[in-house]
Amino acid sequence: MSNKISTQPSLSTQTSSSSLLTLTVSPAKVIRGSGVLQAAAVEIAYLGSRPLIVAGKSTLAISQEKLQPVLEAQQLHTVQASYGADCCEASLKSLQKRAKEHKADVIIGVGGGKALDTAKLVAQQLKLPVVTIPTSGATCAAWSALSNVYSEDGAFLYDVGLSRCPDLLILDYDLIKTAPQHTLIAGIGDAIAKWYEASVSSGHLQDTLIIAAVQQARVLRDILLQKSAAALKEPGSEVWREVVDATVLLAGIVGGLGGAQCRTVAAHAVHNGLTHISGHGSIHGEKVAFGILVQLRLEEMLQGNQLAASARQQLLKFYTEIGLPQKLSDLGLGNITLGELQTSAEIALIPNSDIHRLPFKVALEQLMAAMVSTTAPIDSRDTTNRVSPKGMSDEVEE
Repeated sequence: MSNKISTQPSLSTQTSSSSLLTLTVSPAKVIRGSGVLQAAAVEIAYLGSRPLIVAGKSTLAISQEKLQPVLEAQQLHTVQASYGADCCEASLKSLQKRAKEHKADVIIGVGGGKALDTAKLVAQQLKLPVVTIPTSGATCAAWSALSNVYSEDGAFLYDVGLSRCPDLLILDYDLIKTAPQHTLIAGIGDAIAKWYEASVSSGHLQDTLIIAAVQQARVLRDILLQKSAAALKEPGSEVWREVVDATVLLAGIVGGLGGAQCRTVAAHAVHNGLTHISGHGSIHGEKVAFGILVQLRLEEMLQGNQLAASARQQLLKFYTEIGLPQKLSDLGLGNITLGELQTSAEIALIPNSDIHRLPFKVALEQLMAAMVSTTAPIDSRDTTNRVSPKGMSDEVEE
């Protein structure tokens, strides 16, 4: 795929500081439980009578089997549409046209993060209410007032801050349980990043709600460190539900309370860069999880931060236990070239990137070095500001 940097106005997930004055904290209503779609259909009927269901190709069948019959029982006239390759501009235009043809008065997103982001953005563009029904625990997209837009090849282009969170979020544990386990593992990686990013960007701030958001991020981290392994061994159990609640719901609360300031720093910036060389080769939370290690490595190398070094070693053990990626080869990038690595790092470092929320400047060669040394042992020689990309040939092919 092409490694050219997009000409879109922004590759960042930053929003203006004024966004903190108008917080989008939570969905208007959350319904959660096992087999709750039947009861939730009544709530959907309050929002509209002609839903357009937006789903991925793999979840259209789930929607057809599980959701459409209960909507028809409420005498709702529904149509389904796939978002296609990604939450991309072509898909958005196509779905807008489909919604207008159907005279849709409510949009329902069913699926993973890409489907939900697409549904939320189409609903905002058409000024319609939106319902999110996640089918995996991979992200907090069902909760958040944010949509990420990608190219058709899966490269991150820009995000859109939405005017509100979804009108209704339906978390049916029975649906989540049908998803491949690696999606929940990825969700754990995406959610646990909230602490490592929010504590760096906002841990020193005194705003009441930001303090609350940072503390919620810490609680979220602790829940995931303590319960993830047990949850993955017992899908559908009480501890599994607690972890699903953490990845889908609690992770969204952090960004809702704290706004963009608490949402993303280097881990997500690394994710954004990686999408330009990996496409659909790995999913969002897997890249973000790797990005946490890169961020901690930068803190370790450039600040001599031994707490970051210890945190990285703790995460490496945790990642081994549950199966999160620790190095580029775990993301399917074992044969990455030096040029591809540089492209990814350049995108992560664009001027308005979230990586600049770090309390220190990061040079291109420093980021590249961090990206290929995420599993390095703690070494006092790393605590220098003179980081060289020498030695990268062990990890990266010329």
